[in-house]
Amino acid sequence: MIFSWFTYKHYPDFWKAYVKKFKQKQPNTIESTRFVVFDTETTGLNISSDRILSIGAIRIFNNSINVSESFEIYLKQEEFKIESVEIHGILKEGNLIKQTEKEAIKNFVNYIENSVLIAHHTAFDIEMINAALKRMKLPKLKNKTIDTGILYKKIKGKKDNHFNLDILCDEFNIPKHDRHTSSGDAFITALLFLKIIAKLKTERTIHYSDLFRANEKNGLL
Repeated sequence: MIFSWFTYKHYPDFWKAYVKKFKQKQPNTIESTRFVVFDTETTGLNISSDRILSIGAIRIFNNSINVSESFEIYLKQEEFKIESVEIHGILKEGNLIKQTEKEAIKNFVNYIENSVLIAHHTAFDIEMINAALKRMKLPKLKNKTIDTGILYKKIKGKKDNHFNLDILCDEFNIPKHDRHTSSGDAFITALLFLKIIAKLKTERTIHYSDLFRANEKNGLL
């Protein structure tokens, strides 16, 4: 316990401020919760060896997307893989203003605060952020998370299906503008989240706690 206190004391101020946010009383309704939808573009899919190239995020509050408070940063590429450029289009050089990994992660943590994080296939994006935090000798993110892929399965008749973002965009008539950019995918996923919630509300009454339940007996699955 003494060691943990000593370690915490030496964490940077931005991390202390982040942790402090979770001591505040948290909202317990969907409408009063601040969600942050985010996406990462990376050099690959290996959590240990690949690196984040960009992070895009956008806030949702009271069922509305706040475009004016969107977040987008590009990271300096110490690990460059030419084969991944075809997917995300991010070059090692170019005119984009890029931040170091430490600067980018600090700015992202400051942006998300204690919001509920949403992504499509959340686990990968979260683990990429956590891997960067580990390199900074910091703990993992504390935020609650929602995976739109899992949330989609809560819709009646969707239990056994597993679809990528492109297929779900077609199903919900979401334009795929800026697909495979972090900010573009974050916005698309935000629209998807709201459409899934709207669909669920037509089927039954849903509550904030239902968003996180994965047990058929307890929640929407």
